[in-house]
Amino acid sequence: MRRGWALWAFSLAVYAFLYVPLAVVVLFSFNDSELNAQWVGFTTRWYARLAGNADMLAAAANSIAIALIAATCATVLGTLAGIAMQHYRVRALPALVLIPVAMPEILLGVSLLLFFRQLLDLTLGFVSIVIAHITFSIGFVAIIIRARLEGMDESIFEAARDLGATPWQTFRHVTLPLIMPGVAAGFLMSFTLSIDDFVITFFTAGVGVSTLPLTIYSMIKVAVTPEVNAVSTVLMSVTLTMIFAAARLAPEAVRRPR
Repeated sequence: MRRGWALWAFSLAVYAFLYVPLAVVVLFSFNDSELNAQWVGFTTRWYARLAGNADMLAAAANSIAIALIAATCATVLGTLAGIAMQHYRVRALPALVLIPVAMPEILLGVSLLLFFRQLLDLTLGFVSIVIAHITFSIGFVAIIIRARLEGMDESIFEAARDLGATPWQTFRHVTLPLIMPGVAAGFLMSFTLSIDDFVITFFTAGVGVSTLPLTIYSMIKVAVTPEVNAVSTVLMSVTLTMIFAAARLAPEAVRRPR
């Protein structure tokens, strides 16, 4: 009995450590104080000021554009990779797909920086960020698609081939409709990872292109103002919405298979 209470207390302490700071950020985004040192009163003027901040809106537009392009490309490539991992038992394939997922972000960021500058001689900017985000998002999509396919009966696809369907027809009329929730979940997950990323974007952004995480970082070097809390709250809300939507569309990807 004591072990049970101790486990509950430890779990609550861990969750409090993780989520109380997030709750404080949200709470102080409504604080009617420039200093943000103590609670003065309730206000929504920081969100109004945020809506009129041209630099912040430009960074948000860049983040959304990069996330949409990267998520679309990563979803297509990750879907194909997930199908290949399921149907072709090549030992090296899962490792090649999943290495960017397991690799530390700072190592991946430095590697991509060296690749862009020393091998490709590519000017860092919008294109380099998009390629970097596609690179680390493909593995997450592949994991979701493979988890979706593992729960399906292979006889469905065999029946389609027995009825005369070509591989393309089988994919278009059978496989794709069945995995579509996983494809949508992979897109949402990729979009979330892209719009939230800071470390890899920091190494591959170059000069003249800024995203929301980079803009927030430049703001907190001066002080953590209520405006920073406001934009962090908006970004947090978008992220949580995408994650919950992805979990609803492909729950088998976020829980242990039976």
